[in-house]
Amino acid sequence: MTDGYGREIDYLRISLTDKCNLRCSYCMPREGIRHIEHKDILTLEETGRLAHIMSELGINRVRLTGGEPLVRRGVTDLIRILRAECGLNEISMTSNGLLLAECAGELYDAGLTDINISLDTLREECFSYITGYDGRGLKCVLDGIDSAIEAGLRIKLNCVLMKGINEEDIIPLTEYAADKEVRIRFIELMPIGCAGRFERISTDDLIGRLEEKYGLPTPVPDSMKAYDKGPAEYYTFQEYSGQIGFISPISHKFCDSCRRVRLTAEGFLKLCLQYPDGVDLKTPMRSGVKDEELKKLMIDAVRGKPAAHSFDTSRGNTDKRRMVEIGG
Repeated sequence: MTDGYGREIDYLRISLTDKCNLRCSYCMPREGIRHIEHKDILTLEETGRLAHIMSELGINRVRLTGGEPLVRRGVTDLIRILRAECGLNEISMTSNGLLLAECAGELYDAGLTDINISLDTLREECFSYITGYDGRGLKCVLDGIDSAIEAGLRIKLNCVLMKGINEEDIIPLTEYAADKEVRIRFIELMPIGCAGRFERISTDDLIGRLEEKYGLPTPVPDSMKAYDKGPAEYYTFQEYSGQIGFISPISHKFCDSCRRVRLTAEGFLKLCLQYPDGVDLKTPMRSGVKDEELKKLMIDAVRGKPAAHSFDTSRGNTDKRRMVEIGG
């Protein structure tokens, strides 16, 4: 499946729910949001059907997102469907890790291959400030990381940095990742929904700070990125034992190599994170159309995928929904 700019679309991000057990300040307001009604959310079978059709069109990688995907009942059943019925060998997930300790082994056995875990701080008070979760939330996440390592899942840690909030966690987080022998990736804050009120730290600034601690940075060639086929650019540093990744959608746009589309929890095929453009697949599917008709809707929509986002300018018809409603 190729878009109008010749990019091969082979990566699908599937949002399973708009619900989340955290209230991260750059993602969701503290009071929460008005959730999609249960009847309007795709069933697991419907999700599996759309994923199967898209696999026939060239999708070979799927990532399950939310909200928080682990609050959705039956997530392991869906993973089995994606593996057995869609023939997908690369099934990943992005999670906040809060519930991971109790199900990491089950996810691996069902066919999950890797998991990205959000970890923005190693300080309990900062964790509570960012996530709105009082109690021992950070410990639950760290226990989840340990369980995922033990289960055999491939792990990447995702950190969104915000000026004046979690800047002091940069070095502790890189040291933690090195100790656990997992990769960490720093993601530039994108001005979507609630995130617009925070100030991002640019990748160039961050690399400079890490250079002061670890010495000269060297870009890692794509051929050495192993299983990470995403937009992250990795660097090694003279005095750091692992690789550190940077996802820079604002300062170093990677739209020309974008190969992804998103399926929202209510069955909307979304073409670009910024724009509201796409096509409703749930309504025609529930009205009884055949797979071939759904394929045509998908192909026609993908041909209209925008060339690039315009977060770095004032132009563009930006989707007004919060990240939790879109499915990051």
